[in-house]
Amino acid sequence: MILTLAFRNLFHDRVRLAVTLIGILFSIVLVAVQLGLYFGSSRMITANIDHAKADLWITAFGAKSYEDGGLLLTPRERHQALATPGVKAVVPLVVAFQEWRKPAGGSTRVVLVGTDAEDGGLEPWSLVEGSWADIKSPEAIAVDKTYLGELAIPGIGATAQIGTGRVRVRALTDGIRSFTQAPYVFTPISRARQLIGADQEKSTFFLVQLVPGADPLAVRRELARRLDGSSEVLTTPEFRDRSLKQWLFRTGAGVALIGGALLGTLVGTVIVAQPLYSSTKDHIHEFATLRALGSSSAYIHQVILAQAGLSAVLGYALGMAIALSVVAASQSSPLPIVMTPLLAFFLFALTVGMCAISAVSAIVKVTKIDPVVVFNR
Repeated sequence: MILTLAFRNLFHDRVRLAVTLIGILFSIVLVAVQLGLYFGSSRMITANIDHAKADLWITAFGAKSYEDGGLLLTPRERHQALATPGVKAVVPLVVAFQEWRKPAGGSTRVVLVGTDAEDGGLEPWSLVEGSWADIKSPEAIAVDKTYLGELAIPGIGATAQIGTGRVRVRALTDGIRSFTQAPYVFTPISRARQLIGADQEKSTFFLVQLVPGADPLAVRRELARRLDGSSEVLTTPEFRDRSLKQWLFRTGAGVALIGGALLGTLVGTVIVAQPLYSSTKDHIHEFATLRALGSSSAYIHQVILAQAGLSAVLGYALGMAIALSVVAASQSSPLPIVMTPLLAFFLFALTVGMCAISAVSAIVKVTKIDPVVVFNR
């Protein structure tokens, strides 16, 4: 009976129902896009860190992120790390912003990643054309196919210039995106040093791999004691968090995305509240009749909440259909939107909560009903 009455009230005025669903739909799509961009950005920022095989990271002191590590580490830090009990291997890595000179003129910035995959530290993943053996050939690099237009190259075999040397595309990846919009360019570490004009012994990071069973925190403390103040040792989670804070919060990008999601929730709640309140007001005499017939306040409140719940389910279904379409369309863009099962559940809970809050104004109105109004009509 509760659902029947709620359904009839909801569909009695189709225009009002449409306004309610549009409000919910708008809120769902906006929150999904904003939070999806936030999660997508987070994945892009930490992708290289997550794919690197490292228990600990040795960085220059104060390195703010993966792309902002500098080029200050020397073999001295590596030898000290190798001499530390519990350390199995220490793999050097070079990461630096560089100028990419387009074949037809003009330039853009790229993030040059120098790595030797055979060392077991980091290698290009999601290769769709070419292999690591191809990347090791003279002048060879790997880029992501998403950025071919940005780099002004057609694909495999294209040539360009990075820093002081010429490069040739020998491999393509798919899905290695950059939050800074400066594409990642992978090449062997010795060639990376040559391209940026660096000493052949300098590195940006050392990836520390531990022997099985070693305590990462104990090794970290011992390693930090051995190193001087020009470098520091971070666990992988610490380095991830530092990179996220640098790009998402110190730049304001993360605050803007979260703020947009909160704004979408607020606007959606206000839009949904108005039709629910109007519907209750239009049916005030019917609710007064129910009160006069002996219906409890709880019963009437349940009808209003059921009406809000039906609105939530319908609005969520429509909103998620549009949101998933937007997510699918963004997958080939430089800034993909991420939708996870947890985010989808959160959006459903948010929709139900938003509609429940919106129903409060209607419940307050019903609470003040005097059954005597039935006899005054």
